[in-house]
Amino acid sequence: MGKLSQGTGVRMKLKDGQIERLAERILERLTVAGLIQLKSERGKLLAGIRSVIAADCKGEEDLEKEAERLLEQTLRSMGGAAGGIDRHKMLRMIKERLAKERGIVL
Repeated sequence: MGKLSQGTGVRMKLKDGQIERLAERILERLTVAGLIQLKSERGKLLAGIRSVIAADCKGEEDLEKEAERLLEQTLRSMGGAAGGIDRHKMLRMIKERLAKERGIVL
């Protein structure tokens, strides 16, 4: 599955079991809060929620890879001047810019 950003550049890979538990909690909280009423089989709803979570994680993982690629490209173009650059800070800035351009909430 994908990775989630915690807004601090920290990444966490979600396992299938974690996505399953997250989907169950989301469905339960929506139901208890009266925001949804089950009109379909619970399993189908959980599968849909899991699918959305997995797609979101994949999108963020792709964003992270693109940011890393752009960072490496930028550092190569800078040559020796790249020595004093804080790679983590620059990666976070690139990732945030890409997310904003693509309308992705981190």
